[in-house]
Amino acid sequence: MSKNLDKLVIQTRRDILRMVHAVNSGHPGGSLGCVEFFVTLYNGIMDHGLDRNSKDMFILSNGHISPVYYSTLARAGYFETKELKTFRKINSRLQGHPTNHDNLPGVNISSGSLGQGLSVGIGVALSKKLNSDSSLVYVLTGDGELQEGQNWEAFMFASANKVDNIIVTIDLNGQQIDGSTEDVLDIGNLKLKLESFNWEVLEIENGNSLNDVHKTLSKAKKNSMRGRPIAILMKTIMGNGVDFMMHTHKWHGVAPNDEQLKEALKQNPETLGDY
Repeated sequence: MSKNLDKLVIQTRRDILRMVHAVNSGHPGGSLGCVEFFVTLYNGIMDHGLDRNSKDMFILSNGHISPVYYSTLARAGYFETKELKTFRKINSRLQGHPTNHDNLPGVNISSGSLGQGLSVGIGVALSKKLNSDSSLVYVLTGDGELQEGQNWEAFMFASANKVDNIIVTIDLNGQQIDGSTEDVLDIGNLKLKLESFNWEVLEIENGNSLNDVHKTLSKAKKNSMRGRPIAILMKTIMGNGVDFMMHTHKWHGVAPNDEQLKEALKQNPETLGDY
């Protein structure tokens, strides 16, 4: 992968950390864990842009990781990076969970109520088929989010109706707000479950590797439109890139204090310019 993407990964981490610190609010853990996914998706995989006609569409189901979403959109040119300073402030377009009533470029649905993104994505995918639109729908969900039953109706519906223009990636960081997913409500063997629902299942053993993410997303894109929906099981590390935030649910929704921010930014030196 390009060195510029490596730099973008680091800069995106800085954006996330600075956004949540500024308002002492937000969700840094999952955001940091999905940086490589977002950077890869928006830089070389997805056909996207402000013109929505015949473009791929991305839907963020686990909307609490909005910091990584906003940073990605800003760095991709959807709006100015200086707007990141308004994160979670009154009258800002960049609320804690993405909303589209303020016409924020790049945000296609309001999300935050977990378990709904896949259903919306399937609806969009079917609409594209009805309109002879060959572009794809990409959805990101969290592993804890799969404890919501609506997802399983969606998985069943998509395969039964051969919705083969959708690619859902499941972030398997093994953590949720109250602890590990295994302790809160074990979701079991997802690969076997999804295959039994007649989905094609791909796996990313290291979802924090740009190369691994790019390779698997490229394969999923190539395998689309072949009669089956595609799911990607992506193993990531919550809080990736900041040593004291990694491997724990405690940073799911907690902002770093001044000293912690200083240390986190020290581990991720500025690359492309802070907002």
